[in-house]
Amino acid sequence: MTRRRVIGTLFLVVFIDLLGFGILIPVIPLYAQAFGANEFVGSLLIATYSLFQFLGAPVLGRLSDERGRRPVLLLSLFGSVLAWTLFGIAGELGPLLGATNGLVVLFLARALAGAMGGNIATANAYIADVTPPEDRAKGLGILGAAFGLGFVFGPAIAGVVSGPAALNLLRGVLPAAVPVSEFTIPSFTAALLTGLNLVLAFVVLPEPPRRADARAAPEESRLTELYEAVTSPGVGPLILSFFLASFAFSAFESQFIFLTNDRLGYGTAANAVLLTYIGVLIAIIQGGLVGPLTDRFGEYRLAVGGAAIQAAALALVPFSTSWTFVPPIGPVAPGAVALAIVATPLAFGNALTNVSLNALVSLNAGDDEQGGAFGLTQSAGSLARTFGPALAGFLYVTVAYWTPFVVAGVLFLPVLFVLGGVAREQIR
Repeated sequence: MTRRRVIGTLFLVVFIDLLGFGILIPVIPLYAQAFGANEFVGSLLIATYSLFQFLGAPVLGRLSDERGRRPVLLLSLFGSVLAWTLFGIAGELGPLLGATNGLVVLFLARALAGAMGGNIATANAYIADVTPPEDRAKGLGILGAAFGLGFVFGPAIAGVVSGPAALNLLRGVLPAAVPVSEFTIPSFTAALLTGLNLVLAFVVLPEPPRRADARAAPEESRLTELYEAVTSPGVGPLILSFFLASFAFSAFESQFIFLTNDRLGYGTAANAVLLTYIGVLIAIIQGGLVGPLTDRFGEYRLAVGGAAIQAAALALVPFSTSWTFVPPIGPVAPGAVALAIVATPLAFGNALTNVSLNALVSLNAGDDEQGGAFGLTQSAGSLARTFGPALAGFLYVTVAYWTPFVVAGVLFLPVLFVLGGVAREQIR
C-alpha cells in the first residue's frame, strides 16, 4: 500500500472514530438528567472523557511503541464500541447495580471511551512512522481535518437518528428488548459506526514500518512538562493562553445544552441542529478564512482579536435566549434565532483564537521541538476540558444559569493580558 493510501486510510479511521464521539455531544447532558443528575453531575460526566483521555493518551502511545501501532488502534476501537454500547444500555444495566441506577454505567462508559480516545497519540505516531520529517506537518494536518469533520458531522447524525420520525420507525422495526429513545439510539449508532470502523481498520490498515526517529523517548510526567513549559519565558505565555481559552470555551460547551433545554425546551435533535451550525461555521472559518486573514494581520493580532470577540459573545449567550425583540424565522422562536446570531461571532472568534495560538506556539518552538510543543497544547487542552465543565456546572447549579457563560467571557480578559505581555518580535 502506498504512503498516500495509508494516510488516507488512517484519515478515514480517525474520522469515523471522531464521528462516533461527535454523535454523543448533544446526548450526554440530557441523558444524565434523565437519570436524575443535576447540571453539575452532568458536567462531571462531560469532563470524565477529557480526564481519562489525558491519562490514556501517553499509555496508549507507549504501548504502541512496544506492541505496534495497528494492535493498539484496533484495541482502542474495540474499547470504544464497548463504551458506546454500555452507554446505550445504561438504563437496563442500572437495576443490576442497585439504587445508583444507570448513571454509574454512564460514568464507567464515559471513562472507558475517554481512555480509548487517547489513541490520538498512536495515530500521530503512525503518521510519524510513514512520513519523512519534511512531510510530517502535512500528515498531522490531515489528521486534524479528520477531527474537525467528525465534530461537524457527528451532531448532525445525532439530530437525524434522535428525531421523532427515526424513533417511530425504529420502534416498529427493532425487537422490544432494544431500548429506543433520543438517548439510546445515538449511542447505538456511535457503537455501530465504530464497529464498522474496527472492521475497516482490521482489513485495510497495515502495521507501519518502524522509524528510528519516530519512536517515542521515555517521557517525564505530563504535568511536569506542562509546568516547565508554562514557566518558560518563550512558549509559556502562549501555552497558558491556550489553556485559559480552552477552559473558557469548554465551560460554554458543557452548559450550552443545559441552557437551551432550560430556556428554550430543546431536546437532543434541536440541540444537534444548533451544534452542527456552530461546527460548520468553525470549520469554514478555519479552512477558508484564517489563512487569508493571517496573511494580512498575522497570528498575534488574530489571537488577540479572537479572544476579544469571545469575551463579548460568551457574556451575551445566556441572555440572548430571552431577546423577544429578535423576529422569529418560521417555526424558530426569537430566543433561538438570537442565540444563533450570538453564536456566529463566537464561532468566528473561537476559530481565530485556536488556530492562531497553535501557530504561535509552533513559531516560538524550535524546528526539533514541534511535536513536543503540540503535545503540550494537547495536554493543556485536555486539562482545561476536564476542569472547565466541572466549574461551569457548579456555577450553573449554585449561583445562576447565566454565570458559567459570563465567567467564561471574563476568563478571556486574562488571555488578552497574557498575550499583551508576549514579545511579538520573537514570534513574527
